[in-house]
Amino acid sequence: MSALKKSKLAVGLDIGSSSIKLLKLQAKPGGYLLKAMGIKELPFGAITTDEIKDRDAVIFDIQNLVDQTDPKIKEVVISIAGHGVITDKFLMDKKTGAEAEQAILFEAEQRSPFDVEDVTMDYHVIKYDDEAGKMEILLVAARNEFLKNILDLVFDAGLKPVLVDTDAFAVLNAYEINYDIDPSKVTALINIGFENTNVVFLKDGLYHSTRDVSNGIRLISEAVGREFRLNQELTAKAIKGEMDSSIDQDMFKATVATTFEELMAGIEVAISYFKSSSGSETLDWIVLSGGGALVPYLPELMQNKLAIPVEIFNPLRNIEYDPDLFFENQPEKVAPLLAVPMGLAARRV
Repeated sequence: MSALKKSKLAVGLDIGSSSIKLLKLQAKPGGYLLKAMGIKELPFGAITTDEIKDRDAVIFDIQNLVDQTDPKIKEVVISIAGHGVITDKFLMDKKTGAEAEQAILFEAEQRSPFDVEDVTMDYHVIKYDDEAGKMEILLVAARNEFLKNILDLVFDAGLKPVLVDTDAFAVLNAYEINYDIDPSKVTALINIGFENTNVVFLKDGLYHSTRDVSNGIRLISEAVGREFRLNQELTAKAIKGEMDSSIDQDMFKATVATTFEELMAGIEVAISYFKSSSGSETLDWIVLSGGGALVPYLPELMQNKLAIPVEIFNPLRNIEYDPDLFFENQPEKVAPLLAVPMGLAARRV
């Protein structure tokens, strides 16, 4: 993590468990212009939870994607997620300058479940309460070994990581760019990846908390592949809704519904924890992104299970772009996959 300086936009590089997404923005008056975009599927199992299994394959695919998208790209903003990252939020006495930083880092050391020498930490002041003399702090910590592995990977691909974010905060950044946050609604931004799911809760128009769920659409993918005897490529197409006419849809829906339960259980725990910690009795709205948003029937099943309206996140909503950038895909078909790289690309470094 790095201190932010208002200078230039970088390029968002999202290295997921099943694919790599690259997105380049240009700032313009009142918004952003999408200058380049690319998505590349990774070999199955190249990256698993918190571990890079086939480093050479991932490096090759990153280089390939850069060459296809914009060979001039060198500086990128990346993100991390999973067990190697923790977030925490706490109140402390209001302080300023060096005194504030020293107090925040002292408090962070008391809260980190890792040895402080083994982590890289960063913080952000969410808000000040002048009347009570308090300030609310958001702490993010990442294990150094976990962070080094991803940084080394990007460097070895010939790129320079200029800033490290988290998947959850990248999604939040993309949401703030594209949507007006309603302070009267309690909203959950749920980003369902292949291995992990990030949930960001917004209350009173502000960030409240983040919860990670150690599950994604891997189980759904594996079940669909077994049920319909599909290879990796066809399975990937099926869970993106690209084989509707080729496989029995009733059976497909039943397969998704059965394997979705484990993921749903983790999401329900995250929601329950939020309600108990925030004192909020209701959750009004869910905005769904990531590969999970593209799985046929999954948004509908989630909405029915939770009895909460679910909207598919469109991180291109307020972004100007040339449709020719999406010559291989329709923008609305891939938009939910771009939440993380969009949030990363809009960071100023």
